[in-house]
Amino acid sequence: MTRGIFIAGNESTLGRAIEAEVFNKTEQFASALIPNRLSDTLKTPDDVSDNERRLSLDWNPSSPISARALVLAAENRLERIDEAILVCSPPTIRSSPSALPFSAVEILVNDHIKGWFFLVKEITAIFKERKHGTLALVYPDINSGKDEAADILGPSALASFRALTNGLLASAQNEPYITTGFSTSDTGNEAAFASFIFKTLDELTKRSKGKLHKFGRFSFFK
Repeated sequence: MTRGIFIAGNESTLGRAIEAEVFNKTEQFASALIPNRLSDTLKTPDDVSDNERRLSLDWNPSSPISARALVLAAENRLERIDEAILVCSPPTIRSSPSALPFSAVEILVNDHIKGWFFLVKEITAIFKERKHGTLALVYPDINSGKDEAADILGPSALASFRALTNGLLASAQNEPYITTGFSTSDTGNEAAFASFIFKTLDELTKRSKGKLHKFGRFSFFK
């Protein structure tokens, strides 16, 4: 039976690495990109955008109705969702506080904060009813250097996703499905991180509920 994998997140190096790893795991998977409304065009990598094994789904993160439609569409295309992998790697917007565009603030809050809450609600509702499924939340855990230009919005969106992950992990033992998290502090090693994620997912058991798996150069000592 084909493994039903659904991935959601914005276009990023981390997201591409995870999608590349999925090609080794299943015949088809569903993927939804957060629209890049902070630039004129959405740049989708050529190696996955036209591949028939990748089922691209539309998503308006600011809409709870769109979140429900997205999950239903993924279920219909895959027959079922076994694993939902949510990848938060928000875009960088470097600006002084006084020059920060109001439109950028609204987009980041709607697409990269609110959207995750809507999507998590719909995915967990299906998993809870079915009493089966794995929700994996993935994010980079990296701080900007003091000498870099200010990026106010990206880290704020990432902090919200990290807090959401922590809350979901804390309540995971009370749910009939598995919730787990993955973070990395190893910039530039996304392919190895993606491999680590799926190796861990392959070995998950009910005892794995609520765990945050950290990946980095020295993670094997932990």
